[in-house]
Amino acid sequence: MAVKIKLKRMGKIRSPHYRVVVADSRTKRDGRAIEEIGKYHPTYEPSVIEIDSERAQHWLKVGAQPTEAVLALFKITGDWQKFKGLPGAEGTLKVAEKVDKQAGNEFVATGLDANAGAKAREAKAESAPAEAPAAAAAAEAPAAEEPAAEAPATEES
Repeated sequence: MAVKIKLKRMGKIRSPHYRVVVADSRTKRDGRAIEEIGKYHPTYEPSVIEIDSERAQHWLKVGAQPTEAVLALFKITGDWQKFKGLPGAEGTLKVAEKVDKQAGNEFVATGLDANAGAKAREAKAESAPAEAPAAAAAAEAPAAEEPAAEAPATEES
Protein backbone atom coordinates (compact mmCIF):
# COMPACT_ATOMS: atom_id res chain seq x y z
CA MET A 1 0.00 0.00 0.00
CA ALA A 2 1.39 3.42 -1.02
CA VAL A 3 1.15 5.91 1.83
CA LYS A 4 1.04 9.68 1.36
CA ILE A 5 1.29 12.56 3.79
CA LYS A 6 -1.25 15.06 2.52
CA LEU A 7 -3.58 17.90 3.47
CA LYS A 8 -7.20 17.24 4.44
CA ARG A 9 -9.34 20.34 3.89
CA MET A 10 -11.63 21.49 6.68
CA GLY A 11 -13.48 24.73 7.40
CA LYS A 12 -15.98 26.89 5.60
CA ILE A 13 -16.06 27.95 1.95
CA ARG A 14 -13.71 30.94 2.22
CA SER A 15 -12.06 29.93 5.48
CA PRO A 16 -9.88 26.93 4.74
CA HIS A 17 -8.15 25.00 7.50
CA TYR A 18 -6.18 21.88 6.83
CA ARG A 19 -5.10 18.84 8.78
CA VAL A 20 -1.84 17.15 7.85
CA VAL A 21 -2.75 13.47 7.62
CA VAL A 22 -1.15 10.19 6.67
CA ALA A 23 -3.44 8.29 4.31
CA ASP A 24 -3.49 5.65 1.60
CA SER A 25 -2.69 7.33 -1.72
CA ARG A 26 -5.91 5.96 -3.26
CA THR A 27 -8.25 7.72 -0.80
CA LYS A 28 -10.06 10.98 -1.51
CA ARG A 29 -8.54 14.29 -0.45
CA ASP A 30 -10.91 14.57 2.52
CA GLY A 31 -11.36 10.82 2.96
CA ARG A 32 -10.37 8.41 5.68
CA ALA A 33 -6.90 8.88 7.12
CA ILE A 34 -4.56 6.53 8.93
CA GLU A 35 -3.29 9.20 11.32
CA GLU A 36 -3.50 12.96 11.82
CA ILE A 37 -0.06 14.47 12.46
CA GLY A 38 -0.66 18.21 12.28
CA LYS A 39 -2.68 21.33 11.46
CA TYR A 40 -2.26 24.16 8.97
CA HIS A 41 -4.26 27.42 9.05
CA PRO A 42 -3.16 29.53 6.06
CA THR A 43 -5.53 32.46 6.60
CA TYR A 44 -3.96 33.61 9.88
CA GLU A 45 -1.08 36.07 9.89
CA PRO A 46 1.44 34.50 10.23
CA SER A 47 0.11 31.10 9.14
CA VAL A 48 -0.35 28.57 11.92
CA ILE A 49 1.61 25.38 11.28
CA GLU A 50 1.55 22.70 13.98
CA ILE A 51 3.17 19.40 13.02
CA ASP A 52 4.04 16.55 15.36
CA SER A 53 7.68 16.26 14.37
CA GLU A 54 8.19 12.84 15.95
CA ARG A 55 5.29 11.27 14.01
CA ALA A 56 6.30 13.04 10.78
CA GLN A 57 9.82 11.62 11.10
CA HIS A 58 8.41 8.14 11.74
CA TRP A 59 6.21 8.20 8.65
CA LEU A 60 8.98 9.60 6.45
CA LYS A 61 11.35 6.85 7.66
CA VAL A 62 8.89 4.08 6.81
CA GLY A 63 8.45 5.43 3.28
CA ALA A 64 5.45 7.76 3.28
CA GLN A 65 5.68 10.30 0.47
CA PRO A 66 4.66 13.91 1.22
CA THR A 67 2.68 15.87 -1.36
CA GLU A 68 4.17 19.12 -2.69
CA ALA A 69 2.16 21.26 -0.26
CA VAL A 70 3.13 19.14 2.74
CA LEU A 71 6.77 19.10 1.62
CA ALA A 72 6.72 22.91 1.66
CA LEU A 73 5.30 22.83 5.22
CA PHE A 74 7.96 20.31 6.29
CA LYS A 75 10.68 22.62 4.94
CA ILE A 76 9.24 25.55 6.92
CA THR A 77 9.10 23.56 10.18
CA GLY A 78 12.50 21.96 9.55
CA ASP A 79 11.21 18.37 9.52
CA TRP A 80 12.39 17.75 5.96
CA GLN A 81 15.91 19.01 6.71
CA LYS A 82 16.01 16.82 9.81
CA PHE A 83 14.89 13.80 7.78
CA LYS A 84 17.45 14.39 5.01
CA GLY A 85 20.24 15.38 7.41
CA LEU A 86 20.60 18.85 5.89
CA PRO A 87 21.57 22.03 7.77
CA GLY A 88 18.73 24.30 8.85
CA ALA A 89 16.77 21.72 10.84
CA GLU A 90 15.43 24.50 13.08
CA GLY A 91 13.23 25.67 10.18
CA THR A 92 11.91 29.11 9.34
CA LEU A 93 8.59 28.93 11.16
CA LYS A 94 7.35 32.34 12.35
CA VAL A 95 5.44 32.37 15.61
CA ALA A 96 2.89 35.04 16.55
CA GLU A 97 2.86 36.32 20.07
CA LYS A 98 0.56 38.79 21.77
CA VAL A 99 2.12 42.14 22.57
CA ASP A 100 -0.32 43.80 24.96
CA LYS A 101 -4.00 43.24 25.64
CA GLN A 102 -4.55 46.88 26.68
CA ALA A 103 -3.20 48.11 23.34
CA GLY A 104 -5.78 46.04 21.49
CA ASN A 105 -5.33 42.73 19.77
CA GLU A 106 -1.96 43.49 18.23
CA PHE A 107 0.18 40.59 17.13
CA VAL A 108 3.85 40.84 16.26
CA ALA A 109 5.41 38.03 14.28
CA THR A 110 8.81 37.16 15.64
CA GLY A 111 11.44 36.72 12.99
CA LEU A 112 9.73 38.97 10.45
CA ASP A 113 10.61 42.65 10.38
CA ALA A 114 12.86 43.70 13.25
CA ASN A 115 11.28 47.15 13.16
CA ALA A 116 7.68 45.85 13.31
CA GLY A 117 7.60 45.93 17.11
CA ALA A 118 9.23 49.35 17.19
CA LYS A 119 6.69 50.70 14.69
CA ALA A 120 3.82 49.41 16.82
CA ARG A 121 5.33 51.04 19.92
CA GLU A 122 5.82 54.33 18.03
CA ALA A 123 2.22 54.31 16.89
CA LYS A 124 1.11 53.76 20.47
CA ALA A 125 3.45 56.53 21.69
CA GLU A 126 2.00 58.99 19.18
CA SER A 127 -1.48 58.36 20.54
CA ALA A 128 -0.24 59.24 24.08
CA PRO A 129 1.89 62.42 23.63
CA ALA A 130 2.56 62.90 27.37
CA GLU A 131 4.40 59.58 27.61
CA ALA A 132 6.28 59.93 24.30
CA PRO A 133 9.07 62.33 25.48
CA ALA A 134 9.89 60.14 28.47
CA ALA A 135 10.02 57.01 26.30
CA ALA A 136 12.18 58.77 23.68
CA ALA A 137 14.63 59.98 26.34
CA ALA A 138 14.88 56.49 27.81
CA ALA A 139 15.50 55.01 24.34
CA GLU A 140 18.25 57.55 23.51
CA ALA A 141 20.20 57.11 26.75
CA PRO A 142 21.30 53.47 26.17
CA ALA A 143 22.05 54.20 22.50
CA ALA A 144 24.47 56.98 23.49
CA GLU A 145 26.35 54.72 25.91
CA GLU A 146 26.90 51.80 23.52
CA PRO A 147 29.20 53.55 20.98
CA ALA A 148 31.31 54.94 23.83
CA ALA A 149 31.81 51.43 25.22
CA GLU A 150 32.89 50.10 21.82
CA ALA A 151 35.22 52.96 20.94
CA PRO A 152 38.10 52.05 23.36
CA ALA A 153 38.08 48.44 22.13
CA THR A 154 38.63 49.53 18.49
CA GLU A 155 41.38 52.03 19.41
CA GLU A 156 43.44 49.36 21.20
CA SER A 157 43.37 47.03 18.18
